[in-house]
Amino acid sequence: MTDASSAATFRAGCARGELLYQRCAACGAVQLHTRQRCGHCHAASLDWLASRRRGIVYSHTTVQRAPSAAFRTRVPYVIALVDVDEGFRLMLNVVDCAPAAVAIGAPVRIEMRDGLDGAPWPHAVLDVARGD
Repeated sequence: MTDASSAATFRAGCARGELLYQRCAACGAVQLHTRQRCGHCHAASLDWLASRRRGIVYSHTTVQRAPSAAFRTRVPYVIALVDVDEGFRLMLNVVDCAPAAVAIGAPVRIEMRDGLDGAPWPHAVLDVARGD
């Protein structure tokens, strides 16, 4: 499988509402972003699995100045590193809340929302039902 086909598989999962990741059949390591080989042991025996789409905010920042014209209507917005329950970390936009509401350790669920290109892409939403 080429890197392009790995990316296509990931994007197809997003279109179905799934957050796909890979687990190595040889060593059990999980990874996202997808690759042709395991990033830990370099085996080519990778399985695709669907995440439960739950995680915890590891770190975050609020963007106050748009990096390009495409983001001007979105500022301020939060970008977070999220430790996903299955064992990998993702960088995601946190949506549907005030930037000040995002905190390290906050539980999130991952939903597919339209990205800048209009295609579904993972975004984080604070999961108040799992909160303190």
